Amino acid sequence: MSGITVIEHSVEKAQPLPFPPGMGGHDLLSIHDLSPKEVEFILNLGRQVKAHPGRYAHTLEGKELALLFEEPNLCTHVTFESAMTEAGGKCVAVGPQEVGLGKREAVKDVALNLPRSVDIVMARAFSHESLSELAEHASIPVINGLSDFEHPCQALGDYMTLLEHKEHLAGLTLAFVGDGNNVAHSLIYGATRLGVRIKVATPPGHEPSAAVVAEARFEGGDVYLTDDPGEAVAGADAVYTDVWTSMDQKAEAEARASVFRPYQVNAALMKNAKPDAVFMHCLPARRGQEVTDEVIDSVHSIVYDQADNRLHVEKAILLSLLS
Repeated sequence: MSGITVIEHSVEKAQPLPFPPGMGGHDLLSIHDLSPKEVEFILNLGRQVKAHPGRYAHTLEGKELALLFEEPNLCTHVTFESAMTEAGGKCVAVGPQEVGLGKREAVKDVALNLPRSVDIVMARAFSHESLSELAEHASIPVINGLSDFEHPCQALGDYMTLLEHKEHLAGLTLAFVGDGNNVAHSLIYGATRLGVRIKVATPPGHEPSAAVVAEARFEGGDVYLTDDPGEAVAGADAVYTDVWTSMDQKAEAEARASVFRPYQVNAALMKNAKPDAVFMHCLPARRGQEVTDEVIDSVHSIVYDQADNRLHVEKAILLSLLS
């Protein structure tokens, strides 16, 4: 598959990007919802707002973002609130005790109520179905800040970071080692849009969704599955891992740790990758579990650049959907 064209000229000299027709007012629940050109646009706009924050400082004046959290979260709260306010808008955050989608209040009622007060919603929910229902009934854009099925804003920030470090994306090989979870799903969809080969190593029974893999392959994506982490990492340009236990799996933590221990990203595993391979993690990390200190603190680690770029990509998403 040929990769999309990503702007390669210096972002310091770049002119403001025109917003692509059709993005404004839409939802972003999945990277699969985006066309290759829309992914390209978000990554390039993210690079522009990072290089020229003042250029977009008043773009969202008069707009308000609601942040809905079904579980506490630091980074998503901080980055989305910063992204909105730095673009001139306002934010209101609602925590787990007030949200309770489908429990404290029907999802449909939440969706019909919020547009009377705010212009856009970012929801971090346990259930992807809740987000889909929220988007179905809301007359304003809904952004998936994380669900049990996908983490699109994270993956978009990740690919922006990889672009910064590798200067191109098409033809790169990304190895994902660990659990075939929500992050893996978004990375697979993103890889398909960007012409990146993705190799996923998981223990048997923990593979990414068969539907996600089938969709990606049908659309021309190069997705390789294995249960051998060394095979996945061999020749990779980037090695990515995530926590072994997340969201509603805490009761299984001890059992999962035993299953996933052979999938730890350590110095020995990284030696299978290219000499200039980078290490990636969406954070927070469980040091000593899915990754060793030696790897996450190495010169090859770009995890904090990923965290930084979440803010810039989220600002690009807000600008695009509210344009």
